[in-house]
Amino acid sequence: MKIERIQTFLANTGGRNLCFVKVLTDQGLHGIGEAYSVGPDRATEAAIHDFEEWLVGHDPLRIEHLWALMYQGTRFPPGPTILAALSGIEHALWDIKGKALGVPVWQLLGGAVRDRVRVYQNPGGGTPEQMAERAVALIERYGYTALKLGPHPSGHEKMPWNAVLRGAAARMKAVRDAVGPDIDIGLDPHAKIFEPVRALQMAHAVAEYNPYFFEEPLRPENIDAMASFKKQCPIPVATGECLYTKFEFRDLIVREGADILQPDVCLMGGLLEMKKVAAIAEAHYVVIAPHNPMGPVATAVNVHFAASTPNFVVLEYNPDDRPPRRDLVQEPLEVKNGYIELPAKPGLGIELDESAFAKYPFRSWRRSLPVRPDGSLGFN
Repeated sequence: MKIERIQTFLANTGGRNLCFVKVLTDQGLHGIGEAYSVGPDRATEAAIHDFEEWLVGHDPLRIEHLWALMYQGTRFPPGPTILAALSGIEHALWDIKGKALGVPVWQLLGGAVRDRVRVYQNPGGGTPEQMAERAVALIERYGYTALKLGPHPSGHEKMPWNAVLRGAAARMKAVRDAVGPDIDIGLDPHAKIFEPVRALQMAHAVAEYNPYFFEEPLRPENIDAMASFKKQCPIPVATGECLYTKFEFRDLIVREGADILQPDVCLMGGLLEMKKVAAIAEAHYVVIAPHNPMGPVATAVNVHFAASTPNFVVLEYNPDDRPPRRDLVQEPLEVKNGYIELPAKPGLGIELDESAFAKYPFRSWRRSLPVRPDGSLGFN
């Protein structure tokens, strides 16, 4: 069996584009994957087709070999655009392999260590009251046992820091009071705090409400700062969505910079690379809660990872039961009582609905940055 060509599909779901990959073979089998929407998305799509020229004619079942070809064949260590492209292609190769052998991908990764995969969602909401109402509604609808919140109050860019702290505590308190003591609640400042001491102040402001983790309290570039922060933080520290491959995660792990790792399978190098990171983490007693803000294919890939990984704890999730996300695949994975059952079909167990993509055409986007009262860009 040989790779014949690679197709890409971009779909805008309202906030950003989703980038899907389809690898076709000369024996009629195909596999699908999803690349991270790093922006500009056309660059990721171009990188996928550049890799296509390298991969046509190769055996798609030689996944480790083709990963090395893409990773080591670039002139410099790949950055996020290249790794997003590589990741999406790698998912599709696993899908082909599972279909060729007639088994779900999690069977190829060592078999299941659990029967279902725990997921969580962010309820959103501008005020503490809105956030609490949405949290209760989500639990009633999907049966979640975990949630994640953004602690910063609306308009925080223009607030004094003490007001931001009080607002963060109010948001956490409102949700905790509404959902009770047993729901796990993660907090995600989204690296909006520049100084470690301010991040520590926020952690102490919300600690009494027993957060499950404090995600990306600082930007990821300075691992030593993160490690120093973790030693003082009263809440388990989670990070990793902006780190790539086993090499960068190795540095974070050995410096003891996090309690929970959050690699993104659509960005950090793919499914097998994330398994390698999980193995390194397991040897250091660190657990994995994958970053997963992307589309339904990304969720499926993460479910196969979670099914076969002992130190997995919980998966970020966006519901796929309503348009436009529902339209993009034939049968999305479903959440029941806060969990996703393991797919039983060969491969990833999910297929694109290619007829739907014309309804959601590509739109250029970029990440918006907050503007301070003095006109500068930045955070609190």
